Amino acid sequence: MAALVFDFAGVVFSWQPLSLLQRMLPRHAVDEASARVWMGRIFEGYRGDWGEFDRGTVAAADLVARIARRTGLQEGEVRAVVDAVPLSFTPIAGTVALLDRLRRARRPHFYLSNMPGPYADHLDRSFDFLRGFDDGVYSARVHLVKPEPAIFELAARRFGVPPAELVFLDDVAANVQAARDAGWQALQFVDAAQCEAALKQAGLWPGGA
Repeated sequence: MAALVFDFAGVVFSWQPLSLLQRMLPRHAVDEASARVWMGRIFEGYRGDWGEFDRGTVAAADLVARIARRTGLQEGEVRAVVDAVPLSFTPIAGTVALLDRLRRARRPHFYLSNMPGPYADHLDRSFDFLRGFDDGVYSARVHLVKPEPAIFELAARRFGVPPAELVFLDDVAANVQAARDAGWQALQFVDAAQCEAALKQAGLWPGGA
């Protein structure tokens, strides 16, 4: 029986960077369009400085200094954004319900998330339902990030499941394709209802369709 592997941001937890930036940088991100510009400057598509934060090779204080230098924002403004990100993660009720059904069905399920170390620590402290996962990989703790092939290879070894028996659920198309390239099965997540329907159609949900 295939095992499901969940991304976190956008799949298990809601992640709304545009609204977060409008809250935290009201003088700069004055509307959705300007927030989108600042999203690109600060997060850089989760590459660059932020990608190294995800990888666990840049500390939060260094990240703040780098972004401030690069964007012209005050360090206090950047720090407010960096500190607010983990507090903005809220569980997606539909996905939590799926996870509960998997747990009750004794279906193995794991997570694989690009997540900076301080944010991973926050999630582990704050959400008891995460203890229902059999295991998981946070990028910062292994110094690898999606969509790099090495993180999928490491995760499969750690989970003790052959790649062909792992089904990855991620909202980012590039990560879905990377999982497939690594020999996993994968589905792009839109919402919990779509995900469950797709899994049932593929015969990958407990009890089938």
